[in-house]
Amino acid sequence: MAVLEKNLKQPLYGRDFLDFSDYQTDEIEFLLGIASDVKKARARGILTPYLQGKTLGMIFEKASTRTRVSFEVGMYELGGHALFLSNSATQIGRGEPLEDTAQVLSRYVSGLMVRTFAHETVKTLAEYATVPVINGLTDDHHPCQVLADLQTIQEHKGTLRGVTLTYVGDGNNMANSLLQAAALVGMNVRIASPADYLPQAEAVQFAKEQAKRWQSEVVVTTDPFAAIKDADVVYTDVWASMGQEQEAASRQIAFAPYQVNQELMASARRDAIFLHCLPAHRGEEVAANVIDGSQSVIFDQAENRLHAQKAVLIALLGGMD
Repeated sequence: MAVLEKNLKQPLYGRDFLDFSDYQTDEIEFLLGIASDVKKARARGILTPYLQGKTLGMIFEKASTRTRVSFEVGMYELGGHALFLSNSATQIGRGEPLEDTAQVLSRYVSGLMVRTFAHETVKTLAEYATVPVINGLTDDHHPCQVLADLQTIQEHKGTLRGVTLTYVGDGNNMANSLLQAAALVGMNVRIASPADYLPQAEAVQFAKEQAKRWQSEVVVTTDPFAAIKDADVVYTDVWASMGQEQEAASRQIAFAPYQVNQELMASARRDAIFLHCLPAHRGEEVAANVIDGSQSVIFDQAENRLHAQKAVLIALLGGMD
């Protein structure tokens, strides 16, 4: 655990992890260093109980596979315990104010992870909780996924600086978080979305401000072929996320030109890798021969959710106390 040994006084202890706008480049690099260390240790069969006696309350208002399993396994392997709290099985589902929930749960647990719809929900919980709050996903941001994405890119490309990432599809929570994080670490980031589905203006502006430090590129366009030209990393997501099912038909029409297929991938660099946060709809946002092809590293990416989130848990919950 080289990174932790060099940083016994952790710079992120007690912090929230809601989106990347509150984080600095060195803090992201610190998290990535821990993620790399815990992944290597696990591969050698070494599981260190950094979170012995710590508990994580996990509030779910959205269904989950990767988020729930990776956080539960992560806490277990770090010596802690995770509690699954569904919306329907808690007083939140009966209208208890979030402010009250945050203050009550803070008396019981060491931290909170929330997977929900409105980003305001995690912001309210963070405001009133006295323990760290981690955004497991909201409609606006998905920082845990993107931290794992950065780890995956770093593993396959050897660096993040100067790497060009192109995201094709809905300007959703993934696009917003990719803009923030990629710009912070010196990557070139391009987003190609239909005009009515662009990423948040705030995320774009934040990325452009960060890019000035690196003289890197931030592009938002409606042209997927222009965006993907010579890209090192190609990324997409589903066209209709949870809560948007009623828009599925109209989105199918709007996003049809944005499918990541072999023709589109041919404009990227020959050694480009393909990423998808999953679950995927083969034949919709991505062709089967791309997501199942030799350039796809989606399962490395999915695995890294475990390691990246362990890093967040160790850093925020105080694994070196």
